[in-house]
Amino acid sequence: MYIKTHNGAPVKFPYYLGELTRENPGTSFPKEMPASLLASFGVYEVTPTEAPPFDSLTHKLSQSVAQVNGAWLQTWEVHQLDFADAANNVRAQRNRLLSESDWTQLTDAPVDAASWASYRQDLRDITAQAGFPWDVKWPLEPQ
Repeated sequence: MYIKTHNGAPVKFPYYLGELTRENPGTSFPKEMPASLLASFGVYEVTPTEAPPFDSLTHKLSQSVAQVNGAWLQTWEVHQLDFADAANNVRAQRNRLLSESDWTQLTDAPVDAASWASYRQDLRDITAQAGFPWDVKWPLEPQ
């Protein structure tokens, strides 16, 4: 993973070595490019970091870079979605779980129908939870 810079300022991230060769069609590059050659084109390797955990129903993740002690480091930021988008995502998850458990309400389903009915009602009641949509307590599927 690389970053392209101009006068030390980021221009493009992520940046790929294929882009470097396309941007410089008259230049012959070696198979293994040393850091000094890349630097002459304003291209630097970025040290990857692990993304933080986040709830993808209510948040999104963006990546960026920061220069730390002369090296480029991948950075992450978690952003909360707006209420409407988060609520729509939580409802979609709830609807998926309801749909996947529809079979449990058939009269000949080999399950405890009352437990499943209670679980399904708890799913329907998610939108009434005090923390909705940011802090949803998902019911556990009956065993």
